[in-house]
Amino acid sequence: MSVRIALIHATRAAIGPIEAAFAELWPEASHWSLLDEGLTQEVDRQGGLTDDISDRFIGLAEYAAQQDIDGLLFTCTAFGPPVEACQQRFPFPTLKPNEAMLEHALKAGDTIGLLATHPVTLPMLTEQLERMAEHPITVRPAMAEGAWAALHAGDNAAHDKAVVDAAIELSDCDCIALAQFSMAPLADAIRAEIEIPILTAPHAAVLKLKDMVEARQGREQ
Repeated sequence: MSVRIALIHATRAAIGPIEAAFAELWPEASHWSLLDEGLTQEVDRQGGLTDDISDRFIGLAEYAAQQDIDGLLFTCTAFGPPVEACQQRFPFPTLKPNEAMLEHALKAGDTIGLLATHPVTLPMLTEQLERMAEHPITVRPAMAEGAWAALHAGDNAAHDKAVVDAAIELSDCDCIALAQFSMAPLADAIRAEIEIPILTAPHAAVLKLKDMVEARQGREQ
């Protein structure tokens, strides 16, 4: 049975990692991307989400929903509330960027390092982790300072160094969850420096969405 998945991005840096995860884990799924980098630019300019930004984000998702898709995956971490609104609105599986990864993090231990490059991400994911937890946990949020600006200035080496250096500071946690999809390619470089589990969002998201879509198709047969 054919499958069509829509991917919504607010930065092009997320596209490569999620396409690599699809190629490895679910190559038979047809997927296509919608990119609106202006969303992230507006979040940066406004200092956070506004109603207008959320409405613009939801409008992009509604366009995708009209294209006869079987599932929708967001790769933009800084848009938690409008993603939740989309999850309540659409009948097909709709997945938050880090939902599956955070589920794995909660199984890995009680002290979770949460590493991000965008400042809006950390409070959202910390709150999400604490809501998901069924027992007391400690979340250690950390910012890879300068990494986001370096990435968007085209200085990949500076971005990568900032992420790896920040991860090393979380080496006493039970695991580290890499918040942005754009950080996923650095997992092996971090693992070369520290021995705790390093969790990435793209592969976890693809596997969870695959299970959700196949389960829904099975119920409809």
